[in-house]
Amino acid sequence: MNIFKPVFVLIIAFVLLVVSQSLFTVDERELAIKFRFGEIVGSDFTPGLHFKFPFVNNVEKYPKRILTLSNPQELFLTFEKKNLYVDFFVKWRIVNIDNYYNATRGDELVAKQRLLEQVKDGIRSEFAKRTVPEVVTAERRELMADMMRGVRENAKTLGIEVVDVRVKRIEFSEEVSDSVFRRMRQERARVASELRAEGAEAAEQIRADAERKRTVLLAEAYRDAEITRGTGDAKAAEIYAAAYSKNPEFYAFYRSISAYRRSLGNAGDLLVIAPDGEFFRYLNNSTAK
Repeated sequence: MNIFKPVFVLIIAFVLLVVSQSLFTVDERELAIKFRFGEIVGSDFTPGLHFKFPFVNNVEKYPKRILTLSNPQELFLTFEKKNLYVDFFVKWRIVNIDNYYNATRGDELVAKQRLLEQVKDGIRSEFAKRTVPEVVTAERRELMADMMRGVRENAKTLGIEVVDVRVKRIEFSEEVSDSVFRRMRQERARVASELRAEGAEAAEQIRADAERKRTVLLAEAYRDAEITRGTGDAKAAEIYAAAYSKNPEFYAFYRSISAYRRSLGNAGDLLVIAPDGEFFRYLNNSTAK
């Protein structure tokens, strides 16, 4: 009885080992591939429990989720032969486990390296068609779309789907930075010169217009003043003529008195004239006629 007990335990252990080696599970987040002496015999496993022949089949599992491949700064050449440092990352996942294993032997590092080279080739090809302003500004979305088409097609040979490629940062090399800054300074100087020229032109136009208006206003004012003065002189002459015609003697007397007042009315006035002249006719007339 004591002899059979260890044997029974060994049999149970062997059965459990065989059963454990005959079953395997596939998680929803995994892809599995089954081999028979190194040859692929199955890969379309759904999540759940599956069977394999112990010691004959072996199973390898790979992640089904989206993976991230980051790349440090890489140097790329633009159409004008300018160097740009580009920092990007790639989102990818395994979609064909057979092609993935055949292309990379299931080594994720190998897959990442080959995928990275494909993405670099795509970026390098698109950068070579575009100038620096086109790369860093308006055409970046178009650039990435063109690059993604080629990368996705090439990645199928690895059993990989490229979900997205994003450029995190683009930096100029020292040579390009100096060139860009120099061009920016020249552009700002050109714009400033144009603005100053436009301002000077506008100021000159304003001054010329103001001077023209001033000349017109002075001319119109002088014209109106002359018209008013002429009208007043005519009216005065008319009044003087009417007064003279009514009493010529009194008119002559009044005009003489007014002349006396204007000529002799201020202190220090000096008038040199003959005493028997016509000017003193009324001053010499003691009869006051």
